[in-house]
Amino acid sequence: MSTFENLEYSSLLANFKELLKNNSLKFTKQREVVLKTLYERNEHFTPEDLYIFLKSTYPELNIGIATVYRTLNLLEESLMVTSISFGVAGKKFELANKPHHDHMICKTCGLIIEFQNDKIEQLQLEIAKANHFHITSHLMQLRGLCEKCAKEKS
Repeated sequence: MSTFENLEYSSLLANFKELLKNNSLKFTKQREVVLKTLYERNEHFTPEDLYIFLKSTYPELNIGIATVYRTLNLLEESLMVTSISFGVAGKKFELANKPHHDHMICKTCGLIIEFQNDKIEQLQLEIAKANHFHITSHLMQLRGLCEKCAKEKS
C-alpha cells in the first residue's frame, strides 16, 4: 500500500516540495499544476494528454512537455504516482493516493475501468500463502474489449 494513500492535498503538496528539495529542484507553479491536476481529476493521463490539458486549463502558464515528463517520472520514482504501461504506446499516470484498485483496459480504445473486489484480493492472499509466498505488492490489469468496442466488433 502506498504511503500516500488518502492524503489531503496540503500534505501531498508538502511531500512534493520535500521531494523537489531532496532532488535539488525548484518548486514551480508548472510542477505544482501537474500534481494538482492528478489530484483533482480522476483520470489516467498520458504525458501528452496531461500537457494538452494543462496548456488549455492554464494558458497563462508557460509549461513545456519536458517539464510534464520529468515531473511525472520524479513522482513515479517516489511512488507518489503510479503508471499503467501500454508498451510502445507509452504510459498513463494516476496519483497513488487512491485506495488499492485494479484495472480493466480496453485493447481497442484504451478505456480504463477501475475496480476493487474483496474476493479477488482474498484469493490472491490464499494462493500466496499456499505457495509460501509473501506478497509485498501487486498490479492486476485485465485486458480485453469494453462494451462499446465489443459491440462494434460484432
